[in-house]
Amino acid sequence: MATIESYETKAGLRYMVRYRGLDRKQTKERGIKTKREALARKAAIEFELSRGEFIKPSMGQVTISELSEPWLDRKRGHLKPSSLRPLEISLRRQVLPRWENWRISEIRHTGVQQWITDMRRGDPDRGVKPLSATVVIRAYGILAGILDDAVKDQLLQKNPARGVTLPKKGKKAHVYLSHEDVHRLAEESEHPTVVFVLAYCGLRWGEMAALRVKDVNHFKRRLHVEQNAVYVGGDLHIGSPKTHEVRSVPFPKFLADPLRESCAGRHPDDLVFPGPDLRPMRTPRVSAESRSWLAGALRRAELPLITPHDLRHTAASLAVSARANVKAVQRMLGHASAAMTLDVYADLFDDDLDAVADRMNEAVSALSVPKLCPNQETGDMLKASTSA
Repeated sequence: MATIESYETKAGLRYMVRYRGLDRKQTKERGIKTKREALARKAAIEFELSRGEFIKPSMGQVTISELSEPWLDRKRGHLKPSSLRPLEISLRRQVLPRWENWRISEIRHTGVQQWITDMRRGDPDRGVKPLSATVVIRAYGILAGILDDAVKDQLLQKNPARGVTLPKKGKKAHVYLSHEDVHRLAEESEHPTVVFVLAYCGLRWGEMAALRVKDVNHFKRRLHVEQNAVYVGGDLHIGSPKTHEVRSVPFPKFLADPLRESCAGRHPDDLVFPGPDLRPMRTPRVSAESRSWLAGALRRAELPLITPHDLRHTAASLAVSARANVKAVQRMLGHASAAMTLDVYADLFDDDLDAVADRMNEAVSALSVPKLCPNQETGDMLKASTSA
């Protein structure tokens, strides 16, 4: 049970609440100005203690700056470098400049909402550009994640960042190339086999770049995907594929000879597609100003400026147009589930909806039942209503 005591100060009468915390240690909160406030605080403490939810006010004095590095360090334990780096950048550029010295007990829901609004709006007078929904959501996720951990560690009772309104990310339309487009691009490219592997096997760029000679099974026409090569901040990192799942991807027969040529004379551990320095190829930049081999090939082939990842989308499109089922496409692309494949490529399955309706119509047409008359049911209802 908590108790209330009064004491004199130079500013006048003040009250304190004494109680034993969940750790059974005697504690007091001083400086309460009125007895009514002291009684309210006493009731709140007793209620929170009875539910095992009591948190000392002093625990909320820790700052976001003090919690941010341990939070990021915990992420290092299970995130790939390519996923960790955007968090490090966002923490440094968006989160800490705003919240670095704030005590977690001082952060309010409305303050977090205003921060999100300010990031989306920008400040033209100070030359601050509006941030994209993706960047804003990432920054918010870092702050909310830090405060979530504070709640779990009983530094806060609830997370003030949860429940805010976030901007919606616009879904970027996929660009799909046709068979003719892919072959024209390959003809104009200095790396035609790379283009074919991306566009017909659906590998991510890092998966293609990490392929070794021993990963190519010429007899079964399979690519064994178990590594991913990615450059993060200029440093090369080789790890497992995005979903950590090793997979076997078939390649079409026309790719057998080009792949055999790419592997010829190389050690089983050598890369199939090495860069100029014999390390994994770097992702080519594609923009109006880019002079990369892919950007040049796209211009010569008179195709839109697409990224290497768009060739992965093309592989999904070509597989679906070849009547591959969703499960097969999922396995080829290395998605975590068929549901994810459907979510990402829902637009590719629109024709299936029409096919379902057509097959239902065919099934009903084959039945020996009277045809529905559009006005018959309505007329019967009117007659019934009149007679009633």
